[in-house]
Amino acid sequence: MTAVTVLQFLFDTYFVFVVLYFLIVNITYFILLWLSFREIVNYMHRNLFTDFRSVVQSEITPPVSILAPAYNEEQTIVESVKSLLKLAYGEYEVIVINDGSKDGTLARMIGQFDLFPSKRVYVEHIPTQAVRGIYRSRQIAYQNLIVVDKENGGKADALNVGINAAQFAHVLSIDADSILEDDALQKVMKPFLEDDTVVAAGGIVRIANGCEIVNGRVVHVGLSKKLLPIFQVVEYFRAFLSGRMGWQAVNGLLIISGAFGMFKRAAVIDVGGYRHDTVGEDMELVVRLHRTMRERRIPYRVVFVPDPVCWTEAPESVSILSRQRNRWHRGLLDVLWMHRTMLFNEKFGVIGSAAMPYFLFVELLGPVFEFFGYVTLAMLWWMGAVNVPMTILFFIVALFYGVMFSVGAVLLEEISFRRYPNPKHLALLLSVGVLENFGYRQLTMLWRIKAFWDYARGKKGWGSMQRTGFARPAAGTM
Repeated sequence: MTAVTVLQFLFDTYFVFVVLYFLIVNITYFILLWLSFREIVNYMHRNLFTDFRSVVQSEITPPVSILAPAYNEEQTIVESVKSLLKLAYGEYEVIVINDGSKDGTLARMIGQFDLFPSKRVYVEHIPTQAVRGIYRSRQIAYQNLIVVDKENGGKADALNVGINAAQFAHVLSIDADSILEDDALQKVMKPFLEDDTVVAAGGIVRIANGCEIVNGRVVHVGLSKKLLPIFQVVEYFRAFLSGRMGWQAVNGLLIISGAFGMFKRAAVIDVGGYRHDTVGEDMELVVRLHRTMRERRIPYRVVFVPDPVCWTEAPESVSILSRQRNRWHRGLLDVLWMHRTMLFNEKFGVIGSAAMPYFLFVELLGPVFEFFGYVTLAMLWWMGAVNVPMTILFFIVALFYGVMFSVGAVLLEEISFRRYPNPKHLALLLSVGVLENFGYRQLTMLWRIKAFWDYARGKKGWGSMQRTGFARPAAGTM
């Protein structure tokens, strides 16, 4: 065989692999979409006549400790904390952890909330960086606010300090610059009331860019005038409504967003808290909870609740978005490597047999397979060995499935929660579900591939994630 013939054989073999991989992945996506639809319908049916205000008034409603790590949040910290202090819930405390900020984050909170050094007892259940002080407010309106000042140790370390400082049995971890809806706590707590085996629950995170925000509340839902955040709206729908909703149906949910996750405090302490040696600390904690519970044969559930909303600001520039996606992919790679012994291990049930393989072969390696698929096609084209009609047919089918799952996620949103009732917004989101396949998807693929190189050379940092803040004037609606 000549070198050209061997090369032709290798290219043809890889192209067949890509086609088979494509079929398996899209069948998996279809199953997840179907499971998500079924779960959302069941959720809507169960909660059709639920009055969440009764949850607030109930004496059995567990109190909650809200943990908000803050690092150099001087511009937005006051508004964010005021928003958290206005939640519609019975008893809860807001613990802001100042992670050694170098700006005026602590000074602004001391001045705005009239804080003074407290003698509150601090027990270090989880080892952390040193705590420099704990502050309380002299104002009655802010009696449930606690501010912990500590040496810088990163987000995971700050969350561990918050867990140590918390006085209640359930802790909610959020980002300091996120906004919770009034009834978010009530809804994310409900699974814990219904099932004592629930150890963790996550809510949906939505994009706030383009929304009108007044006094720390989203008063009008809109879309950004920039295309990049709109792409992310569709991505979030796909990830949360047709991804996490499907996995929680089989108790295979591996990710609870670090921006909005409720946990049983005792369970988190028992497994050692958040690890600070990975940028994927939120996913790693959930995987470790799965691992520990299954190793000990303890009945448990990790759930996703599609209704309690946390609003966050999405990156509006390509450079910041690329760093975010790079970090997410490095975190995924790190977590899968740390827990590689769970892969295809029957001892871990659906986690080892389905969830871990999915995240390895689809989420982690998917961009690599896609990239080499493009390279193979280009080489075959250069060699004049491309079957043009079959190639065109393949791309049409691939585009159809890509559009179907994006549009399906948008329609899941429309038939369930209707947060975008404006027909123009819905039409735009459906259009973006098509447009993202022409350029945006390929960009995210390249960012995720670069994550492998960054991980191999030991890159650990989060990277700069500048935000414009919720205090800016609301963007005009479209």
